[in-house]
Amino acid sequence: MKIGVIGGGQLGRMMALAGIPLGLRFYFLDPSTEACAGDVGTLVLGAYDDTAAIDRLLSLVDVVTFEFESVPAETVAYIAQSKPVFPTADALAIARERWAEKSLFQSLDIPTAPVYKIDSQQDVVDAFAQIGVPAIVKTRTLGYDGKGQRLLKSDADIAGLFDALGGVPLIYEGFVDFDYEVSCIAVRSADGETRVYPLVENVHRQGILHCSTPLADHRLQPQATAIAKQVLDHMQYVGVLTFEFFVQGDHLVANEVAPRVHNSGHWTIEGAQCSQFENHVRAISGLPLGSTQMLGHSMMFNLIGCPIDVPALLAVPGSCVHDYRKAPKPGRKIGHVTVIAQGPDELRERAAQLAPLINNDLSGE
Repeated sequence: MKIGVIGGGQLGRMMALAGIPLGLRFYFLDPSTEACAGDVGTLVLGAYDDTAAIDRLLSLVDVVTFEFESVPAETVAYIAQSKPVFPTADALAIARERWAEKSLFQSLDIPTAPVYKIDSQQDVVDAFAQIGVPAIVKTRTLGYDGKGQRLLKSDADIAGLFDALGGVPLIYEGFVDFDYEVSCIAVRSADGETRVYPLVENVHRQGILHCSTPLADHRLQPQATAIAKQVLDHMQYVGVLTFEFFVQGDHLVANEVAPRVHNSGHWTIEGAQCSQFENHVRAISGLPLGSTQMLGHSMMFNLIGCPIDVPALLAVPGSCVHDYRKAPKPGRKIGHVTVIAQGPDELRERAAQLAPLINNDLSGE
C-alpha cells in the first residue's frame, strides 16, 4: 500500500520508518526541498493548498493522512473526493478548533476548565466578568508549543487583548490549578478496534515539551481510557488521537486533543511493543492494531535548537537517539532521545546522566 502524508516533518518521517518494514511506501507533500521526511520516502513539492501538487500526490497513493492538524479545510475536502483520508474532514474540523473540541467534551460530560468563545474585544470583557483571572486566552486554531496564547493575571491584561492576538477567533479558559499534566495516546481502526497507551506525565519549559515519562498502572488510567474511547467512537475516528489532561487529585480535566501522532508518544518507539507511529499506519491502512503494552521503563527528552552530540548521548546506557536531520535553530525540535531501563531506579539514574547533556535553546524560532 502507498500512503500519502500531508507534511514532510519529523512526525511523517517516523511514520515512514515504522511503516516501511510492513511493506508500506510513503509519499510526502511539503513545500520545502529540505523536508526531513524526504530521506525515507518520495517528496512531492508544493504548498498545502496547491491543487496541482495535491493531484500529483493523489496519483501516487492509496490513502492519505496528516502529520499536523493545521491543514486547510479545503485541502481535506479536495482529497476526500478521490482518496480515503484519515482522520476524516469532520474529525479534523473538531480536533483542530479549540472551541469545537471543548464543546464536544462538554456535550459528552467530560470535565473541562470554564470556557468562553471570543470573537471580539467585548467578548473578552464579558468572559473576564464571567470567569475572571487567572485565565489563559488561546487562538482557536493553529498555535502550538505555547504559541498563540496569553496568560491573564489581572484586569489590566485584558485591555486591547483581542487585537493584540491578531483579531482572530479565540477561546478564554479559566486557569486550572492542577497537580501535573498527562497525555493519553489512543488509536482506533476503521472497524472500531481501539488500543490505548499508558498515561504519560509531561514536563514543559517555556511552553515546549521538555520530557515525557510513561506511567505504568496509573490510578487514572481507567478514566483516561474511557474518555478516549468515548471520543474516538463519537467521531468514528481512524488513526492516532492524543488527549492532553490536567490531573487534579483523583480526576482528569480535559485540556485538548491533537488529531495525529504526538511528541509525548515518541517514547513508544523503543518503550512499547508497537509504537504510536506503527499503530497509526496500521489503522489507516486496514492492518490489525498492535499492542500498546510498555516494555520496561522509559523516558523521552526533546532535543531543541542546538546541534546534537550523538556520541555523548549514546554513551549513556540505554539511550536511543533520533536525529531528525533538521538544521539547528532556536526553539526548533531537531531530535529526541529516549532512555530505557529495567526498573524505575535504573531509569532515574540514567535520566540523571542524560540531563546535563541536553542543552536546549528555547529562545524561539
